[in-house]
Amino acid sequence: MADRLSSPLSAIKSQYDVVVVGSGYGGGVSAARLARAGKTVCVLERGREFATGEFPGRFPDLRREMQVEARKWNSGSASALYDVRMGDDIHVLVGCGVGGGSLINAGVALRPDPRVFADAVWPRQIQQDGLLDEGYARARRWLRPARAPDAEAMTKFKALQHASVALGISPIAPEVAVSFEDTVNAAGLAQPACTGCGDCCGGCNVGAKNTVALTYLPEAKRHGASIFGHAKVRFITKADDGRWQVSIQPLDTAASPHADIVVEADIVVLAAGALGSSEILLRSRARGLPISDRVGHGFSANGDIIAFGYGANVPVNSVGVGHPSKLPGVAIGAAVSGQIEVRDANDLSNELTIQEGVVPSALAPMLPVLFVPNGRLLGALHSLVAGVYKGPFASLQTFFVVSHDNAGGSFKLEGDKLVLSWPGAGDQPVYKRVDAALSKLVGQVGGSYVKNPLAGTVMGHQPATAHPLGGTGMGRDRDSGVVDHKCRVFDGTAEASSTAVHAGLYVIDGAVIPRSLGCNPLLTITALAERAMLHFGRDYSLTMDDAVS
Repeated sequence: MADRLSSPLSAIKSQYDVVVVGSGYGGGVSAARLARAGKTVCVLERGREFATGEFPGRFPDLRREMQVEARKWNSGSASALYDVRMGDDIHVLVGCGVGGGSLINAGVALRPDPRVFADAVWPRQIQQDGLLDEGYARARRWLRPARAPDAEAMTKFKALQHASVALGISPIAPEVAVSFEDTVNAAGLAQPACTGCGDCCGGCNVGAKNTVALTYLPEAKRHGASIFGHAKVRFITKADDGRWQVSIQPLDTAASPHADIVVEADIVVLAAGALGSSEILLRSRARGLPISDRVGHGFSANGDIIAFGYGANVPVNSVGVGHPSKLPGVAIGAAVSGQIEVRDANDLSNELTIQEGVVPSALAPMLPVLFVPNGRLLGALHSLVAGVYKGPFASLQTFFVVSHDNAGGSFKLEGDKLVLSWPGAGDQPVYKRVDAALSKLVGQVGGSYVKNPLAGTVMGHQPATAHPLGGTGMGRDRDSGVVDHKCRVFDGTAEASSTAVHAGLYVIDGAVIPRSLGCNPLLTITALAERAMLHFGRDYSLTMDDAVS
């Protein structure tokens, strides 16, 4: 990208028509559609902007882009790219930067089983008004998911194929939000073809991954939106004149040494993710904003597991080579080239999607160290000498699994810090099913199943998710949800009706999803955001055109 998307926080104005908090899928869609409809739009992102080529390619760079927050301690920069939240019951990884989680996810674009939306936990309008299908259609036009033409030729796909005999289910190549040929995208930007470097989850330095930073956000800026990084929103309040006031903590204190900034808007869209949007609403409620008591409840990890197989008797090649390549002439493929779909026509909760994954190249030097606590010192030392692209780590299997859980997690504020609680999270049946399936797959190719190479460290034995959902879930009314089917926040004032909403206050991101999806959520979050914007257009008599540039 020749031009930067973001502007210095010193250039922010005191008033806008719309303030969008967060720049991931929900925030990107909202900003693009509202700016195109003629609104003055301000996008606030707590992370910084990464242009193509600026993502960490070496371990020292990755380490600097890591922030970790636990109940009693923090480390790293508050605007670092990889945001790890360590909980007593479960850990969460989210992206932090202009483009949100799209910067570091695998880009897998799937639509859930229809039974997911048939669940009574959703407002009935989701299935009835037909706009969800249009939302998915728009999401596909802008994110352009595609199957890698050479997916089945990748060594890691072939390794999954060998292993899949254990389950009797052959792998398929899923669609991913990656451009596999040179193209001009929906926002009018030229994108080069994927090189197969495998670094999708480390940040695409090629520019082939169809992130929000290369699609919806350039569209928003082209129509006049202002985008600011290093801007952490603390809470929102309502002014006497009915406008919303957004309190911003500047994170780049060197450039913005002043105190908190307050910006006013008629419309506020919270799109800071399951953790961020829930945290902002909890803080806002503590300052008097009347909202549903359901805020903070219904957190789902989407049945996630990230696990490994060590010592396979077949080559795997699941360690990224980066761009420029650390191993010229070797193609790893996109972060996910193949997946095994375990289906159950009678019980949705039993379904699993098992994907082969890739360790980003910047993390590669740490792999031997990560596996030392598990008693694999000899192999680890061999790899330290031979490099992770030879020896034992050439046969390392990486698995990303998505399934279903009971969405039993909850958030609360402790000393102004967001705390996630989910007693017994690791004991849910889903994890036993996943362990059994992965053990069979790894055993089929002669490897050992490693559920968590960090189990012997401060990370403990808790499960971890990269797909946090819920916390401000949709509902029929304020007794069953925090937002309605249009993503409008319910008014919690005692005298208001149970379906009354706060005018101009929305949550549009993964936080509104009231249950697990059983698949990677990016396409659904985008579709729900597009759907919310279609309703916004109807409510405010605005045209929500999505024609490509």
